[in-house]
Formats: sequence, C-alpha cells, structure tokens
Amino acid sequence: MLFDEIPQRDLVLWNVMVFFYSQNGFGKEAFELFRSMRHNGFTGDEFTISILIQACISLGSQIGSAAHGLVFCLGLSADIVVCTSLVDMYAKSRQIKDARRVFDGMMIRNVISWNAIIVGYGQEGNSREAMLLLSQMLREGFTPDDLTMSSILSSCAHSTVPNEFFQVHGHVLKNGFHAFKSVCNALILAYAKNGFIKQAFNVFDITPDPDLVTWSSMVSSCAYHGLHREAIVMFDKLLQQRILPDGIAFLGVLSVCAHAGLVELGLEYFTSMKEQYHIQPNSEHYACLIDLLGRAGRLNDAYHLLEKMPVGNNGDVLGAFLGACREQGNASLAKRVICELFNLEPNKPVNYALLSNLYSLVGSWDEVAGIRENMMENCGNKVPGYSRIDIVR
Repeated sequence: MLFDEIPQRDLVLWNVMVFFYSQNGFGKEAFELFRSMRHNGFTGDEFTISILIQACISLGSQIGSAAHGLVFCLGLSADIVVCTSLVDMYAKSRQIKDARRVFDGMMIRNVISWNAIIVGYGQEGNSREAMLLLSQMLREGFTPDDLTMSSILSSCAHSTVPNEFFQVHGHVLKNGFHAFKSVCNALILAYAKNGFIKQAFNVFDITPDPDLVTWSSMVSSCAYHGLHREAIVMFDKLLQQRILPDGIAFLGVLSVCAHAGLVELGLEYFTSMKEQYHIQPNSEHYACLIDLLGRAGRLNDAYHLLEKMPVGNNGDVLGAFLGACREQGNASLAKRVICELFNLEPNKPVNYALLSNLYSLVGSWDEVAGIRENMMENCGNKVPGYSRIDIVR
C-alpha cells in the first residue's frame, strides 16, 4: 500500500487514511490504524475522533461507548464537531437516550447538531419529541433546513395527532420547503399513513420533478389505502417517465398485485424485473410472489417456486407459504415446509400460531394440541395471548 511506503507521515495523512477506512465500511481497520497512529506519536484531533465515532455505527454499542470515553480522555467533550458526531452515532445506533444526553450537554450547537437529534427521534417515530425540539430550535434562533423538516415529517408518519403534521406542512409552505423533493416525499408518506390520501395526492401534484422515491411513495400510499388500481396506474406512470425502478418499487407493486388478486400482472412485473431491468429478486420478492400465488389458490405453483428459487429459503419465504396454506386450508403441503421453518425460526410464536390455525381449520385437534405444547416449550412467555371481554346484560 502506498501509505506504508511514505517515510514521513503527518496528521493530515493519517486522518485521510482513517477516513478512507471508515467511509468504506472498514471500521475495525480504522481503529487499528488509529492505534498505529498513536504508537507513532500522533494523538489525533477532533477530525480524527469524529471519523472514528462514525465508524462505531457499524461496530456496535460497546465500541461506541469506548469512543465516547476517548473523547473525555482527549479533552474534546466541548468540541461541537465531536459532540455532534456522538449524537449522530448514538441516534443511528437506536440509542436515543444516550444521544439526547450528549445533545443536552452541548454548550454550543449548530443546525447539524439539531438535525442529528431530530433525525434520531424521526427514526424512532417519536413525533412529540421531534416537534418539541423543532419549537426549541426556532426559539433559540436556529433556522431549520430541508433535512430538519423531512425528519420531522418522518416522525409524523407515526403520529396519532393530525394537527402535528398540519402545523409542519404550514411551516413547509410558509418557508418554501415544498421546493425540496425530500420534504415532499416525507409529506406524502405522513399524510398517507395518517389516513389523508387526498392530501398525499395534492402534495404529489406540486412535487417538483418527482423522482423514484416520490413515485414509490405514492404506490405504497395507494396500496396502504386499498387503492390497488391507482397504485398500478402510478407504477405504470413511473415506467412511462423512463425512471428506472429499483427492487423496493417492484416489491411495492408485487404486494399490490397480491392483495388485488392480479396474478398474471404480478407475474409479468416479476419477469420484467429480472429480464428487462436486470434486478435480482431477493427473498422478499419471492415471499411476495408466493403470497400472490397462494392467495389465488395456486399452491402447487407456489411450492414449485419455493423449490427452485435461487436465493434459498428463509423464514419470510416459508412463512408466506405457510400463510398461503392456511388461507387455502391445505395441511398436506404445509407439512412439507414445517420442519424447515421451525429449524430456521424455532422461537417465533407467529409460525406456531399460523400452523395451529391451519390445523384448527381442517379439524386436526390432536395436531393443534401438539403445536401449542411445542409453542409453550420454545417460546415461553412470548406466546400470543388473548383478550376476554365480559358483557354485562
């Protein structure tokens, strides 16, 4: 490696190499290089440490905690770049309480710091905290940007209070954020997931130059509301715009076809995904296709697909087939995949519940008793419960 051949290396060169390893997913190598750097007499600066903190996202919480300790050892706990990296690392690692603790302890913040913590709450679906942070951000004189607004709206997609995203939409319009596709995409999903599909269409109509994410959001939004025909129309318009669909877009339209019973159309999309767009189907696509065939009563076709698909069986695919067998009341085909499914996922209660329901449908009560006994043994307190309602007359 060229770096090893350079006789005199300064801090900038070390930082470049640490950055290279971190950005390319070689987190462990980045830390090993940092140790070598220290051994050669370089302590590192705030840039070095912020790079290492970002590398911790893929390495787990223990390494992240160690990096946090290193921040204190090097006297960088007041540095805005380092602290923002810590907030971002904890937020992306789903440790939102630790992220908030670091954020609240920051003496100096900037828009990037605010975005890091708001994005974290957006990922958690905690719209209440995200909205409170937005209010605090505005009170302290900071100006939100498009990332702030799209993160707030992402959290609103899980909100049960419609006024929250109506307020955010008002702020978006007032401050011109509707010119950003990322904000419009987040608005579409927020409205759709909260039951306002008409408003989602209105946002789509004013979105500047809709991209793949925009079109895919509309396909999934229509599907979410049972508007299967509209979802198909949206997907076809996507293709007419010469936008190249990806695997996620095809997954959305295959799901629509499954729920609408459009078997032949679904098979056409699946074929075009492979042959025209050269997208290799993954297990999710195959699970969707098996669901499509199963709902249409074509269990034998679904089983043949299961046998010959190149990605290998996993719990999602086998679970989809078992669910299809339950829908059609076909216990004999279900028995062919039961052992493999339980070997893959012995502690997943939903698999036992699916099989128990299937045997109940066909009246195999001895089998039901055996399944429930195995479920208690393997799943313990994770067994699905039931509710009782007392009716007073």
